[in-house]
Amino acid sequence: MFSSLTSLATRLSSPEALTATHEQAEADIEAGSRELGRLLLQAHLEWRARHEEDHLSALDPHERAALAGGRSRLEMGHHRQLATVLGPVTVTRCALRGAGMANLYPADAMLGLPHGRHSLGLRRLAVLEAARGSYDTALEAIDRSCGGRVVGKRQVEDLVRAAAVDVAAFYTARTPHPAPAGTLLVISVDQKGIVMRPGHLREATAKAAAKARHTFRTRLSTGEKSCRKRIATLAVVHDAEPAVRRPHDIIAPPGGRTGHRTVRQGPVARAKWLTASVREDA
Repeated sequence: MFSSLTSLATRLSSPEALTATHEQAEADIEAGSRELGRLLLQAHLEWRARHEEDHLSALDPHERAALAGGRSRLEMGHHRQLATVLGPVTVTRCALRGAGMANLYPADAMLGLPHGRHSLGLRRLAVLEAARGSYDTALEAIDRSCGGRVVGKRQVEDLVRAAAVDVAAFYTARTPHPAPAGTLLVISVDQKGIVMRPGHLREATAKAAAKARHTFRTRLSTGEKSCRKRIATLAVVHDAEPAVRRPHDIIAPPGGRTGHRTVRQGPVARAKWLTASVREDA
């Protein structure tokens, strides 16, 4: 770690650095600091591994069995790879073993490690970037943020699906508190056409697509339909306290023409419930 920091400082203070542009220096520092961060994380994991070995070695077999549900045998030096936003690191931990029982790794629970290879920070980044656009653009954004390829496109898709797996259960378990009579119950519904694969079109749209004869190859003429989309319905239901406003609070510039008029705040949504479906019709 110190050699990496020394190497970066040496490069920045070398004669060649005097002729480098600020862009080159910036890129060099960014790459070096990211590697330094990865080495710091690796060093932290190794320090915790040594601490765990010392702690479990000090316990007798009966104490380890009580700690690990009957597993009394201690094995050190078990490794697993972890892909993080800083780069790949190796997690070293101890295994508690017992006859006919699966290994127990106390460090996995202590570190909160996921079952897969990708860290929670990398999973969070994948979800945030995928929500902004396509998986291709999400992968490019992740590569830029992490300084290189740390996850593949298929893995990004799997991570996003895994993050959304409990959305339905979350809304099912969530019971909103009754609102007073003066609170407004607001519903907003919108629809959006989404391009689908031919096999996923509705029956009427698929027949129209099969019979369609477009005038131009690269664009649609006036009145033509692409016959490639299904309508997705999106809705939100929420509570809101009444917020009385005047027309110029909405359509006029903030503060009015003079800039001194007090703007009345609009309604604030709370207890939101969101839903969207491309399978069910409107």
